[in-house]
Amino acid sequence: MSEQDIDKETGIETTGHDWDGIRELNNPLPRWWLWCFYLTIIWGIGYTIAYPAWPLVSQATSGLLGYSTRAEVAEEIARFEQKNSALRTELANVELAALSENADLNRYAVAGGAAVFRTYCSQCHGSGAAGAKGYPNLLDDDWLWGGELDQIAYTVRHGIRNEVDADAHWSQMPAFGEILEEDEIGQVVQHVMALSGQEHEANLASQGAVIFEEQCSACHGEAGLGDREQGAPNLTDAIWLYGGDTDSLTQTVTYSRFGVMPPWGDRLGEADVKAVAAYVHQLGGGE
Repeated sequence: MSEQDIDKETGIETTGHDWDGIRELNNPLPRWWLWCFYLTIIWGIGYTIAYPAWPLVSQATSGLLGYSTRAEVAEEIARFEQKNSALRTELANVELAALSENADLNRYAVAGGAAVFRTYCSQCHGSGAAGAKGYPNLLDDDWLWGGELDQIAYTVRHGIRNEVDADAHWSQMPAFGEILEEDEIGQVVQHVMALSGQEHEANLASQGAVIFEEQCSACHGEAGLGDREQGAPNLTDAIWLYGGDTDSLTQTVTYSRFGVMPPWGDRLGEADVKAVAAYVHQLGGGE
């Protein structure tokens, strides 16, 4: 070995690489580390042969052992479903009004309903069921179609204004922009604001009361208290699905609203429909 291959400062052999006077020392990795590295390579090759590993166009390689995490999870789900089959059958057949009389079944329904809600309902109603603009808050006591257990279950089962289930709740507010003049809509809006106790222009509200009686009272009632048979909201409280300010009310009266909820009966099954109804009911707003 020539003298120029040895670093004078450390006395260690160099690799012969030189960058602007900086020479690379030839410090090999420890043998034990290299053997561990080689073993991990061998283990990795064996793993990809034995277990699912390499992604293909439509699926991954299955592996010689045929192991599947999906199958493992499916078996676990099936095991718990078998354990709970008696409770699910009882829940599917129970009268909801009598659910609270069976503490174990009611506890099972609420816990299962919470899981169903988080999976299928939270996207619209929020994880805490407080809703959002256009999506009802399920924590208050203002229910367009009724907040009793059976009424909630019916809504979940059949949905609202969808074209899939013939038994869905159905109502439709006219777009009064095609019926009333702009100033008449403004008058009705002021009357609705007066009904709900908000600041309003008394003169316009007085004129709007006449229009309201002619055009709106058939659904909302003369006093604006609404009608659950038609899904017509109560206009006298401070709970607004799309907003209760002047602009929002003007938008609603002019163009109407037409919120749609899908039917969940076929997708969930009767036991889960009743479970999620029980969960929603006990959140605090159920009647």
